[in-house]
Amino acid sequence: MKYIHYKQYLLFIVVSVGITISGCKKFLDVNKDPNRVTDETVTPELIFPAGAEAAGATMVGARASGAGAKTNMQWAQSWMGYQAANGDFARDNTETSYNIDFTFNDVMFQRRYDALFDLHQTEVKARVSGNNALAGAAIILNVKMFQELVDLFGNLPYSQAFNNDKTTRPAYDKQQDIYNDLQKRLDTAITFMGGTPSKKFAPADIVNHGSTAKWIKFANTLKLRLLIRQSEISGFNPATEIAKIFGAGSPGVLGKGESVGVNPGYSNDLNKQSPFFANYGYTSTGNIATSSTNANAYIIGILSNNHDPRLQRFFQPIGNGSFVGAAYGDEPGNIPAGANLSYFGPGLIGPKGTDGKFTAGAAQDQWLMPSFGSLFLKAEAIARGWTAGDAKTAYQDAVTESFVWLGVPDAVNAATTYMSTSVIANWANAGATPLAKAKFIAMQKYIANCCIDAQESYSDQRRLNFLPAGYISANPSRVSNTLPVRLQYPQSEYTSNSENVLKEGTINPLTSKLFWQP
Repeated sequence: MKYIHYKQYLLFIVVSVGITISGCKKFLDVNKDPNRVTDETVTPELIFPAGAEAAGATMVGARASGAGAKTNMQWAQSWMGYQAANGDFARDNTETSYNIDFTFNDVMFQRRYDALFDLHQTEVKARVSGNNALAGAAIILNVKMFQELVDLFGNLPYSQAFNNDKTTRPAYDKQQDIYNDLQKRLDTAITFMGGTPSKKFAPADIVNHGSTAKWIKFANTLKLRLLIRQSEISGFNPATEIAKIFGAGSPGVLGKGESVGVNPGYSNDLNKQSPFFANYGYTSTGNIATSSTNANAYIIGILSNNHDPRLQRFFQPIGNGSFVGAAYGDEPGNIPAGANLSYFGPGLIGPKGTDGKFTAGAAQDQWLMPSFGSLFLKAEAIARGWTAGDAKTAYQDAVTESFVWLGVPDAVNAATTYMSTSVIANWANAGATPLAKAKFIAMQKYIANCCIDAQESYSDQRRLNFLPAGYISANPSRVSNTLPVRLQYPQSEYTSNSENVLKEGTINPLTSKLFWQP
């Protein structure tokens, strides 16, 4: 693992800025090389955009070349029934059999720690320079990414992860301890955001563009997500943290129209497109971005059978106007070619322009937390009796926000019709107990998250086991009829940090549950 990392493009930016600025300052100071990158020139305002952009990229599931070289979350998109490989390519037996090994998601693990290091450096340097709001922003993104790593791997290098002056082989912290500390870190970030921000904050903030109020709501949403994940732990009591999120003086969580995304200046140019569009939209020359991946038959079935108008926003119809998905894990000879399967739709990759091409999506924000995601978390908290409110109203607000976010025509009325006519969406069928209501909400959250946040759906399924049958791989060589409960620690850890990773003992992806799993 690379616990220390400066990205080449960041250094290029720093060098360029150094040439531009230093060339005009102390021109005759021959004791300083204006073109040399130093700790002084690598400011937190330069590091943060790199870390924030990388945090956004982790939301996307891309396929890397080479056996086992999966990056990010594409495998989760398939496991959760959102996406599937088409019949044009050989089946990935590791992914579709659930027989995952140490190489599975090794690259993803390393890239996330690379991004976390940038955010750590931002925080350290911003604190020193007095840009506390930027330090707070770095902490909030750091918390988001560390929770997601814990939810995949369990115990992790955390408290020592970036203490490179003391050790290059960091010890592993316990999952529950990390979760507890993440709550405290968010408290610190909220405090930082409560002060007067530095003038340098807004220009560097490619996420919320200097809005400390929105950053605080984002932090509160993450605080709630940490709590919701632990809902099935016996005796768990969230009251203290809930009071911080929804109590007097707190702005609460992200609301309607308050999505959080990142955008450093994406455009429809090579290597400059928004990450989701670059992976599942079209190339800058107008070709489809992925020739191997299309809609999964499972989610197509759910959307079609329930007359859900979001179907046309998630995916595009094939030539005859129908929507067709691939059976995940089936023999390639049984799966249609990509040209005969539904591709990704305008709610995800942006609308067609007047020229008939999908290009606007290349410049769209890469989502970090869609507004509907926050509203579904709030709805579950209310349904569980954790905070005041009407669970039905909160739930309906979340579903409606999904329709709005995706750009469904006449979204509010369409959502109202859907929730009154679909059995799986009508609150009258939510059940009487908090757990039943939580599962009902989770099902609609699952649909809303189609291709958007597969890891959140993966976590919800492991927590609540709410999905109807049919999403499990059709590969006859699968080693389980249920999803793995976690990932293996990657090979890079056994190579570079073997003493500490070996202390974690034998990890069985099919049985070694995380601390919050029932």
